[in-house]
Amino acid sequence: MRFKDTQIEMSHGAGGKASRKLVEGLFAPLLLTDAAQMLSDAARVEMGGTAIAFTTDSFVVRPLRFPGGSIGELAVNGTVNDLAVSGAKASAMVVTFILEEGLASTVLEAEVRAMSAALKRAGVSMVGGDTKVVERGKADGMYITTAGIGIPMRGVHVDARTVRPGDKILISGPFGDHGITILLARQDLDLEADLVSDTRSVLPMVEAIAAEAATGIRWMRDPTRGGVATALNELARDCGLAVELNEEEIPIHDAVRGACELLGLDPLHIANEGQFLAVVSAEYADAALNAVRMTDGGDEAQIIGQIREQPAGAVVVNTRYRGTRIVEMLVGDPLPRIC
Repeated sequence: MRFKDTQIEMSHGAGGKASRKLVEGLFAPLLLTDAAQMLSDAARVEMGGTAIAFTTDSFVVRPLRFPGGSIGELAVNGTVNDLAVSGAKASAMVVTFILEEGLASTVLEAEVRAMSAALKRAGVSMVGGDTKVVERGKADGMYITTAGIGIPMRGVHVDARTVRPGDKILISGPFGDHGITILLARQDLDLEADLVSDTRSVLPMVEAIAAEAATGIRWMRDPTRGGVATALNELARDCGLAVELNEEEIPIHDAVRGACELLGLDPLHIANEGQFLAVVSAEYADAALNAVRMTDGGDEAQIIGQIREQPAGAVVVNTRYRGTRIVEMLVGDPLPRIC
């Protein structure tokens, strides 16, 4: 794959097909030591005989504060979650603040305090950082970039190539809350809903699965940009098998479903910041589900589908009307700047 687009568009940052083309057609072949390696939320690195997990992320959400969270909390949770779904427990982070001239110091302090509280909840140390200030009108107030280091969990090996037919697909709870909350918080639409962002650390739930079903875990991902549909399409492509979902078992809040119907959006494409997907072998599926449900905030976890041999490389949904539909990876950018 070569990146042939003549200029960068917002869709290149949405986590869908355009993002994939940019990463695999330009960044990976020129920057990665092994361009054929599996792309995931965090990299495993050997240093002096010790394995660590390493990740980085940037946060450009607008507005900075929204029902249920803010950019500072989101930055910590997003980094912790990328490590968690890669089978690692976050240990230390560094942060870079890109601040816009004119930003109120009270706004900055509020986000630093939100970040501090999130770090304490996650048990992670902030060990360094950097700050830059740009001209007025150049940064929507504040951008945040993080990098995190984690310690791999014992017995957990996450790799799409280990996925097999018959494996079960688990989600930790209802999805789409974050993306729709951000959309409504911008007040660009005359819609109201009793909805808050799902931003949180998924580490406790991942640790619960690891304790009960470590050897049964095949693959995990937090479905942020591009949503559940994009994450599962990437899985189907990487493992060469089919992902089959059962619509009646998919947990979605009524407010999210209603907003998507009004706006012509598919909830499966909406971003999340506090849920994760896992593929678990069939013999460990019940134990994994019970482990998540017994964890604080995991009571709405659900098995939503399974892995099949055909149609290879596709995501298929069995609808409540006894039909089927193919769900593609996100195309375009329906909800820009949501994380």
